[in-house]
Formats: sequence, C-alpha cells, structure tokens
Amino acid sequence: MTGVPAPAADATSVQLDTVVFDLGGVLADWDPRYLYRELFDGDEVAMERFLTEVCTPAWNHAMDAGRSRAEAVAELVGQYPDDARLIQAWVDRWDDMLGEEIAGTADVVAELYGRGVRLLALTNWSAETFPVARERFASFAYFEAIVVSGEHGLAKPDPALYRILLDQHEVDPGRTAYIDDRDTNVEAAAALGMTGLVFTDPISLRADLVALGLLG
Repeated sequence: MTGVPAPAADATSVQLDTVVFDLGGVLADWDPRYLYRELFDGDEVAMERFLTEVCTPAWNHAMDAGRSRAEAVAELVGQYPDDARLIQAWVDRWDDMLGEEIAGTADVVAELYGRGVRLLALTNWSAETFPVARERFASFAYFEAIVVSGEHGLAKPDPALYRILLDQHEVDPGRTAYIDDRDTNVEAAAALGMTGLVFTDPISLRADLVALGLLG
C-alpha cells in the first residue's frame, strides 16, 4: 500500500480519529468476470474484448454516477445489437458479479470499530444495485454512514462527491484517513485535506493504519 499524505495535514502531528473506506475492491469483491467468464464459456480473449469495447468501465462509471441502468442498456444494445443478450445480462444477472466480502479488510473494519474509530464509506456504486450489496456484506453495518455516488448523480474522483461526505457528516479532513484502491480517488481525497492510502491488500492496510496510530 502506498500512503499519499494530504497537503493540508501532517499525519505525524495530527491525531486521526476517522477512517473513510471505499467499498468495491477494498471491502466488497465485485468483478463482472465472475458472470461473463460463464457467459463466454471460458473464452478469456472474447470476454476481455467485450468488457473493454462494449460493457466498458466508462459505461459502468456512468451508472455509478446516476445514469439509469435501463437507459444505459438500451443505448448500448442500439450500438451493439448482436451483443444484446450479453449486455442485458449486466442487469439481469448483476448479483452474479458480486464475490465475497474481503475477509482481511472486514477484520480491519471490525477492529477499528472496536477501538471507537469513526467509520464512514464513500463508494462509486449504482443507486439501483447498492441495496443488494448492503444486504450481502455484513461489514457495511459498521459504517456510521455510506455515501453512494449514484444517489447524488456524481462519482469519484469528482471533488463535489467528497464534499457531500465532509459537509453532510461533519467530517474534519485533517483528522481523517481515506482508503481506496484507485490512485486518482486517493489523490482527490488528499487534495481536500485527508490522509490518503492506496489499498493493495488487507495486510498492508493494517500496517499503514498502525503507522498512523489508528490501530495498535
């Protein structure tokens, strides 16, 4: 894990008491390959082409930013009618893209909670699918609040989404660590004064939180 110190905060002198987690890829395992590997009968090349050229990360990001799934699917089917069945599966079988809770991160969350650290989450997630994830992942219950991008029509790394978290939940960025698996999202948090940590694995995460004085 690589720490990205916030420009307005010195983690060596400021006592951190709040941690904000990203969810997908940090605490919740989500990957469309769990579904499409089956739909492509194990043809990795064809599957990767589809996920790169048709159901792209940018297309999914638009739904995280508030676009309706019905509209997104309809437009894409219009562009790629031969792939209509595969595109529709993104909605019909979305649950099959969810993996398990990332156990090591869940343990870290529970330990932070037990030490009285304030916990919040800021996630890029479609408002239409997030309720399914909330039901599946038990560790989400540890968070005082979860700001979901799709509910606000914004997505990380847009600073406006971070400000919703900071303002609505009275979060002091100088006392807050922010954890995300995407560098650009961590950099956006650091620019607003948070101490940023790029997530790579739960063991490194725990070590960084110990170094920051949030875990013993």
